[in-house]
Amino acid sequence: MTSEQVPAERRALVTGATAGIGAEFARRLAADGWALVLVARDAARLAEVAAELTGRHGHPVEVVAADLSTDDGCAAVERRLAEGSPVELLVNNAGISLNQPFLRSSIEDEARLLRLNVHAVLRLTLAAIGPMTRRGHGAVINVSSVAGFGPVMPGSTYPASKAWVTAFSESVDLTTAGSGVRVMALCPGYTRTGAHERIGIDTSGTPRFMWLEAAQVVDEALRDLRKGRSVSVPSLRYKLAVAGVRHAPRSLLRRFARDTRGRGDRSPG
Repeated sequence: MTSEQVPAERRALVTGATAGIGAEFARRLAADGWALVLVARDAARLAEVAAELTGRHGHPVEVVAADLSTDDGCAAVERRLAEGSPVELLVNNAGISLNQPFLRSSIEDEARLLRLNVHAVLRLTLAAIGPMTRRGHGAVINVSSVAGFGPVMPGSTYPASKAWVTAFSESVDLTTAGSGVRVMALCPGYTRTGAHERIGIDTSGTPRFMWLEAAQVVDEALRDLRKGRSVSVPSLRYKLAVAGVRHAPRSLLRRFARDTRGRGDRSPG
């Protein structure tokens, strides 16, 4: 995207924008001069975040209160992407993990995970890239996870959902190549966001060196987007881990997974 193509007022839409990586994207983009559209379920919290960012940086902040695990919630954000001031960057950050193994899960919980982690990402990406390709510029960041690169969390469907996000993002990026529109999967490892604590996942056994800060994740994501990468894996240690998972024999991965079975859904991303 050249400087001549970028509008004077850049606008980003961020889902899951009131906590964790989504909130950090909102803070970083606002500080960099972007106007924002923030999406989350909690309308009161959205209003607080919008007021804080507007007061601190002086740029417009719109809010859309929507539950993206529902058709109505997705439709509300699709309408905003189609109407109003153009969105130059979409960050699909909203997602969930479940604190129970598949055999003790419910179809309602598993369906909600798929609707939020997969279905909403598909719908909003499609809604965004149509207008972007017609304008000839824009970008989508889909927040995935290093967990999607292999069967490292026995009994959890979270890695499968994130494997889809990564493969989907790479595929769509190939589709939009040459159009001025980029699509990138962001695949962080364990990140300090409070998400694990909110759903009761015990991460006390996770070594301190494995944790990333949300600001680091966002910095590396935006840097990799500028470099034209279709997959961003923040930090050298997770790049090495992903390389190991991708190239290790499947029998070795399965043995490792069996050894870690029973520790619960300690989803890294």
